[in-house]
Amino acid sequence: MLKIPKIDAPALPAELTGSSGAVACNNWAADYPYAPKTTFTAAHNGTHLLLTFRVGEECTKAEVTEDNGPVWTDSAVEFFISFDDTGYYNFEFSCIGKALLGFRKTKPDVTHAAPEVMRTILRRSSLGGTNFAERRGDNRWELDVAIPATAFFAHRFASLDGLKARANVYKCGDDLSRPHFLSWQPIGTEKPNFHVPEYFGDIEFE
Repeated sequence: MLKIPKIDAPALPAELTGSSGAVACNNWAADYPYAPKTTFTAAHNGTHLLLTFRVGEECTKAEVTEDNGPVWTDSAVEFFISFDDTGYYNFEFSCIGKALLGFRKTKPDVTHAAPEVMRTILRRSSLGGTNFAERRGDNRWELDVAIPATAFFAHRFASLDGLKARANVYKCGDDLSRPHFLSWQPIGTEKPNFHVPEYFGDIEFE
């Protein structure tokens, strides 16, 4: 059980304090042995889920230019969450903060968030917001995200206080020179697949 503490903080604090975890399960290491170091910190302030991702990797790129584009092909971090059996939300972010948000019961059965919802998701990247081609080297970056309760558009949450859910956190880069598919909670599928809510872990908003 990951408890997400409630903190008295703005949506994008200068430094987030909360519960932390490592995105270190390399479930398909035989085919994708590369595993960049990735951690996350999570908290909430009642109205927003606050996330900070920290990444160190050898290959980084940010070519996707618009929200709800294929951000998983860039250097990306992802947070999937399910509050009940109606479906799950997949929040996906490139290293410069381009975002994708869908709600789905299964991977093909998706409703993407409207542009007005996407605009409410706040993002701040240590890499800035300008697109770039792949960079090789000792690349380190942080991404801060604030997801309002209203972004869970298939539900009607006035507050996040006391909610229970199941979730997983991911690091990927499908089209990088060194592709990788890492998760916080282990996944037991034969090939890379993050759309498997049966492998989500329990979380609770305090």
